Amino acid sequence: MSLHIQQLHNTHLPRVDLKLAAAECVAIIGESGIGKSLLLRAVADLDPHEGKVSLDEVDAQSLPPAQWRRRVGLLMAESQWWHDRVGEHFPPRWADSEQAQSQLQALALTPAILQKPVAQCSTGERQRLALLRLLAGQPQVLLLDEPSASLDTDNSRRLEKLIDDYRRQHNAMVIWVSHDSQQAQRVADRVMQMTTDGLKPWEPA
Repeated sequence: MSLHIQQLHNTHLPRVDLKLAAAECVAIIGESGIGKSLLLRAVADLDPHEGKVSLDEVDAQSLPPAQWRRRVGLLMAESQWWHDRVGEHFPPRWADSEQAQSQLQALALTPAILQKPVAQCSTGERQRLALLRLLAGQPQVLLLDEPSASLDTDNSRRLEKLIDDYRRQHNAMVIWVSHDSQQAQRVADRVMQMTTDGLKPWEPA
């Protein structure tokens, strides 16, 4: 299993080449506004772009966008919610599964939160729930845009462990955008820096 990004670019995104192997996590750091989030959106086929993205040699352009995004799931920095209650955003019967119980517990959440109105959830709760919603679809690739930005240290570490467990159990690949170089080194097999020329291996100062 592999994810291959070749000469991916658009008006606001420099040319990017990157290849991930099964169960590999690559963290991307760089200045604000350099294009890190735009890269994730292009890989998820949300924004117009040039270049090629393929998963196990299946080109993104050969699949309907919805089907591609079931395989390659994007967690945005600010999650979107379209139903009133949390549980309505999850697959039917997900809440009754062992997976749900285990993952809720891993993020220090209780099953009762699934009955809660989204409007009554804190920013940190919504961020953790958005990750669970993504994992419930069991994508082969996780595109994570600052997934722990609103979390305290303890909850950040819980989230990091859950993502690590998921990628190892499912051989999933992860591209993790972070503003925190220490976190990037902690969670990733490789750390890349985005510049106006694209991606290059990050070298600590």
